[in-house]
Amino acid sequence: MALLVLAEHDNATLKPATQNSVAAARKIGEKADTSEIHVLVIGHQAVPVAEAAARIEGVAKVILADEVELGPQTAEILTAQVLLQLQAEHYSHLLAPATTYGKNVLPRIAAKLDVQQISGIIDVLSPSTFVRPIYAGNALATVESIAGAIIVLTVLSTGFDASPLRETSAPIESAKELAKDSAGVRLVGRQLASSDKIELTAARVVVSGGRGLQKAENFQLLEALAAKLNAAVGASRAAVDAGFVPNDYQVGQTGKIVAPELYIAVGISGAIQHLAGMRDSKVIVAINKDPDAPIFQVADYGLVGDALEILPQLTAQL
Repeated sequence: MALLVLAEHDNATLKPATQNSVAAARKIGEKADTSEIHVLVIGHQAVPVAEAAARIEGVAKVILADEVELGPQTAEILTAQVLLQLQAEHYSHLLAPATTYGKNVLPRIAAKLDVQQISGIIDVLSPSTFVRPIYAGNALATVESIAGAIIVLTVLSTGFDASPLRETSAPIESAKELAKDSAGVRLVGRQLASSDKIELTAARVVVSGGRGLQKAENFQLLEALAAKLNAAVGASRAAVDAGFVPNDYQVGQTGKIVAPELYIAVGISGAIQHLAGMRDSKVIVAINKDPDAPIFQVADYGLVGDALEILPQLTAQL
């Protein structure tokens, strides 16, 4: 039986987290001795998304459901389309990124299928056994799904390296049937924050600031450093709660989960909730004036000192 991955996109661009979900599907396929992975793209005028998905290594086929009504991508219409696809073909697993997108849609699908969802997996032990972090990442739980039912999974992108893109493309097929909105839900509008800054979850380098920066104006020092490193700017919850930066900067258990090649934590003490959002970074650098700050326990490199003095010096050196 094949595996189905629900693609995350904005009707124009495929989100990188989809490649991580395909990587998880490939690992399941290796354990199940099958390599048939299908990617389902649901939206409107989303052909470029389907073309991008078709180039992901390991994808055997892309199914494109393209219709005006599918464009808003509400949980109700996405669920209806996924259920139609599950009826059209038999799948053993359904996967989606453990992002706001996946967390919005997959629980509804699991409820409609009357199966339990396994959330935020970071490893695959067998086709029915998975590992997921609990207690803000301080413990790992091994979870086994009941045999016989379709297995619904959300995938933490930090647990799987993104499946690379290839030169050739898998075939793209149109969905055999398109869903109609029968839930009585209509998207009235969206308020999107426009920014030319690098997206946190897609950045190779992330520079985050905490309460140690003392005030919002000092985040300009962080912005200058980020510009030198071509990095995204993040923040701890303490900095967000203090009003230093907007909440879409937040990295942590209740914010965004990142795993860049380099993570620089500036003026961040290292609370458990923050560590849960960045502990899988390849290299962690911490700058803090408190030598006993918990952040130093997970940092590969630590610098003890006043961040307001160190940041301009570091930026100048770069």
